[in-house]
Amino acid sequence: MQGAIKRIMVFIDGTEQSVTAAQYAIVLSKTTGAKLTALYVINTRALQDLVKTHIFLKDEEAEYQRDIEQDAERYLNHVRNMARKKGLAIETLSASGTVHIEIKNMVDKQDIDLLVIGELSRIRSRRDELYNEAERAMHNVTCSVLIVKNEDYVNDLFETQV
Repeated sequence: MQGAIKRIMVFIDGTEQSVTAAQYAIVLSKTTGAKLTALYVINTRALQDLVKTHIFLKDEEAEYQRDIEQDAERYLNHVRNMARKKGLAIETLSASGTVHIEIKNMVDKQDIDLLVIGELSRIRSRRDELYNEAERAMHNVTCSVLIVKNEDYVNDLFETQV
C-alpha cells in the first residue's frame, strides 16, 4: 500500500547536515516505500558573483566550476553508496544555477511530495539570511519540507536500519 509520501527528494550540498539529511531520507524511504531522489545543485550564480566582484578571474571560474562539479559527483556517489548498503534504489541528479530556483524546478519536475534538507545554519547576519539557499528553497517549493536535526539520533537510526 502506497502512503501519502510517494516521492522524496533530499538536497545535498556537501555539508555534514546534508549527509545526515540523506541518512534520514534513506530510512524514511525504506519505511514508507517512497521513491528517493538526491539532488546536488552547482551554484553557478555564486561563481558569477565571484567573477563580477573580481575575487576570481574568468579562467579561475572554469577551474573552480570543474572542482564543484567533481564535488557534486563525489557527494552523490556517497549518498548512492549509503542507499545501496541499505538495499535501496536512489536516483541522483545534479543541476546548475541559482540553488533555490533549481531545487524548486526539480521538485516540480519530479512531482516530489517531500523535500528533506539538513539543519539550517545559524544566521549570523542579515546578509547570511538573504543568501541561505536551503531556507529560500524551503519557502518556495510547493511540497512539504522536512528539516533533519539531531545528527547522533539519525546516525543511530540509520545504522540500525536493515
